[in-house]
Amino acid sequence: MTSSDLWDDATAQRYDEAAADMFAPEVLGPTLDVLAELAGSGPALELAIGTGRVGVPLLDRGVAVTGIELSAPMVAQLRRKVDEATLPVTVGDMATTTVPGEFALVYLVFNTIGNLRTQAEQVACFRNAARHLRPGGRFVIELWVPPLRRFPPGQAGVPFDISERHLGFDTYDLATQQGTSHHYTTEPDGSIRYGASNFRYIWPGECDLMAQLAGLELDHRWADWTRSPFTSDSESYVSVWRKP
Repeated sequence: MTSSDLWDDATAQRYDEAAADMFAPEVLGPTLDVLAELAGSGPALELAIGTGRVGVPLLDRGVAVTGIELSAPMVAQLRRKVDEATLPVTVGDMATTTVPGEFALVYLVFNTIGNLRTQAEQVACFRNAARHLRPGGRFVIELWVPPLRRFPPGQAGVPFDISERHLGFDTYDLATQQGTSHHYTTEPDGSIRYGASNFRYIWPGECDLMAQLAGLELDHRWADWTRSPFTSDSESYVSVWRKP
């Protein structure tokens, strides 16, 4: 077992509704465009496939998809959409779990590599991705840029969502690159539900070093899935590394 938080059944049942904005066509469409192009004739492996937000529609685009997922309850929600024969998933951690075959594409989206809360595990994840790639295959990661420039001296947290029914903010330990996302959600009965998830943030240059240790070479880095240029002001990035 890795240091990742393990999502339970209650969290898995709420996931698709809680992340509804990430299913919007204007968000998901560009993601699928890039992944389908990189996968070509496939196959593709999704690390931390979750409930299949990306894997299921990528399958619908004609790319054969296999998944690895730590949380069995998340896989149970995916099974409501597609069966095991159509989209096989192995329950296990993304740093060490292996599946048969070689892949044209391995991908990890929505900041999920940060769920691995040690640098060693994150390096192991890169190596695991490289292990599954065939020569010329690509590893893709989507990550946010930690908003540390928002922190005045002495401040420990920064909000990432302030809306009618949800308040979310992150707290950071700048010395260890550890953080926690705090969520306060207003339920239909007016009560407040609190939830938290832990992560370790990674800088782009640190990712490139992890890729180098895994034998991968940087192919592209964009600010988003529409391939906007990555700059010092970008708040996120999509990186593509190639296995020689």
